[in-house]
Amino acid sequence: MRHLTAADIAGFEKIYRLNLVNGLPGFKSANLVGTAAADGATNLAVFSSALHLGSDPALLGIVTRPTTVPRHTYANLKSSGCYTLNHVPEALAAQAHYTSANFPDTVSEFDACGFTAEYRDDFPAPYVAESALSIGLRLLEEHHISNGTVLLVGTVEHVYLRDEALRDEALRPDGTLDLVALGTATISGLDGYHAVQPPVRFGYARVGQPPVAE
Repeated sequence: MRHLTAADIAGFEKIYRLNLVNGLPGFKSANLVGTAAADGATNLAVFSSALHLGSDPALLGIVTRPTTVPRHTYANLKSSGCYTLNHVPEALAAQAHYTSANFPDTVSEFDACGFTAEYRDDFPAPYVAESALSIGLRLLEEHHISNGTVLLVGTVEHVYLRDEALRDEALRPDGTLDLVALGTATISGLDGYHAVQPPVRFGYARVGQPPVAE
């Protein structure tokens, strides 16, 4: 078994270390974060850091990179207080990845990367029309991490499922989501995009009752 210590990791070449550490959590969610500046300019960025923080109230978090350089997503959502999370469609993974390029703030990634900005129900942040599932969030709090990254906590105000997803029964009777039917991609490391396979599902775990696949 190969053993890597903290000292080993710190000593690796930068890109090697980035690739390794980004892959350690395994597969991650793939979302496009949509925001708008005060002047209406839109921004879109791919994030793999979205996480569930609670269901009552419904809270989701994202982690932004250090703000030692301009971060358009961070600046916009701090200004408006709102942002959207949009599942990355498998078929549009290349376009989603392109949003990570260092576009100037005068260029909208929606336009440059081939996505459609869509406003719904007077919410001030744009959704991605091509996403099968989109979420509108309002910034609740932020937590600054020791390495300069920022955990942003948002309250879920809106959830939209495209009609095709509903016809495909992507929202199951028990409230679970069929991510295969939604066509949602997932991410590994910094740049690996994957299609998902149908899951093996288990019932509620109870002591003395080994889980059985449903």
